[in-house]
Amino acid sequence: MRISDDARAIWQAGVAAVDSYALVKENVSCDGLTLRICDTDIGLAHVKRIEVVGGGKAGAGMTRGIQAALDHVPDSITIGGWINVPADCVQETERIRLHAARPSGVNEPTDAGVEGAGEILRRVNSLEPDDLCIVLISGGGSALMPAPVADVSLDEKLVVTRVLAAAGAPIHDLNVVRSQLSRIKGGGLLRQCSSKHIVALIISDVIGDPVDIISSGPTVMSTRTAADALAVLQRYDPHRTKIPSVVFSVIEHNRTKQPPATASPCCAVNHIIGSNDVALRAAGVEATRRGYQVVSLGSENSGEARVHGVSLLTQLSRIRSADAGQLPTCVLAGGETTVTLAPADIDRRGGRNQEVVLGAIAHASDASFWKNIVLLSGGTDGEDGPTDAAGAFADEALVANMKRQNLSPSRFLSLNNSYPFFQQLSGLLHTGPTHTNVMDLAVGIVSQAGD
Repeated sequence: MRISDDARAIWQAGVAAVDSYALVKENVSCDGLTLRICDTDIGLAHVKRIEVVGGGKAGAGMTRGIQAALDHVPDSITIGGWINVPADCVQETERIRLHAARPSGVNEPTDAGVEGAGEILRRVNSLEPDDLCIVLISGGGSALMPAPVADVSLDEKLVVTRVLAAAGAPIHDLNVVRSQLSRIKGGGLLRQCSSKHIVALIISDVIGDPVDIISSGPTVMSTRTAADALAVLQRYDPHRTKIPSVVFSVIEHNRTKQPPATASPCCAVNHIIGSNDVALRAAGVEATRRGYQVVSLGSENSGEARVHGVSLLTQLSRIRSADAGQLPTCVLAGGETTVTLAPADIDRRGGRNQEVVLGAIAHASDASFWKNIVLLSGGTDGEDGPTDAAGAFADEALVANMKRQNLSPSRFLSLNNSYPFFQQLSGLLHTGPTHTNVMDLAVGIVSQAGD
């Protein structure tokens, strides 16, 4: 078996460990009298209705998991729900509707998403005090549950997201701003819920697992303020020429308003049931099983994608140059990088994981440098940017093929056009929807010298 096959299998083991259906099944059970969600016990004697709402790329698997647990709820309790998911994640489900809130491979809010978010708010607002609201939240929820405030249109929110993303803004900055422009984010769902009981199951796609940032925190009162959001906007658009003026006006108005009370009719309990750290540890177990020494760089890797790729390749090269007794070795890195788009009026495609690997190739473009080395980076959700690939990989054979085809990695990198580069070399990582999302996972392998 080639080491590139090992890298793919190790990456896949990490993704399997955060399977959304399994995570929910492991954390939710019912004996007919009590519903147990993680360490929260909910007596069902006075519950007449359970509403399951939420959104995210893991929504389909989470929905199947919660439905399996709710099969043991007494027939006297009405169960319904609405979950916003990407179009290619829609499945046939009972009682809980999976709503196509955006097309696959396009991680931006749509009118369909606004419609679905409105339905979610309507449902939680119609609950009685003794009813139960279960919220399923996973990565991608910010784009899948758009509910713009009255004075800001969806198109204007899209401009904000695109400007910040193109400038390489991290997800923390994006979601601080989005929370100020939404009726559902920043605790908005919590404020709209008429029940006294709300429990959220969360699969984290943010470094450090901050519940007020994951999907922009619909079930937690945000500690970030309008002043914080304004500071973000001014950092990326200091002259106020790129972002619509109404966005600045709304956030400035929010800054002058009396802050909302932190009290809510709901008793909200938020449980993180999956994270990048879980995937990283599982990948390490699989690497060990396959005979590799494991070097873990943790789950908080961030920064510019191409720089991260160079750093990973440099570490792999150093390991290869060290004492042969340390080989074979697997280097694992979790987290989420960013891409700063170069000005270019072309049709380009790519994603941060593809750019991680392309950055490494541009740094060392001779096939001989890649002898006994493979580097793979992929989004655990199966999507990398607006493409149908989860990421990409590189090894000696791919770089040699690149030379034969006379492809320039630096040229593709300068345009942030990584997808067609890897497409021509059969270097894309295709998985389809994984129904989970815990940021990205990179796997680097150095095999025995001479293999």
